[in-house]
Amino acid sequence: MKKEKKQQDKIKKVKKYDKGQIFVKVMAGILALLMVIATASTLMYSLMI
Repeated sequence: MKKEKKQQDKIKKVKKYDKGQIFVKVMAGILALLMVIATASTLMYSLMI
């Protein structure tokens, strides 16, 4: 009985997502994308001159 309950608790913890963690990951992705775009645009600008 106790083993089944512990397994169910582990399953619940795995499926549970924290809103803060999701927000941080989305913001990190957006910032990484902006860095790549800025680097590419700087490189293109420097090659055009």
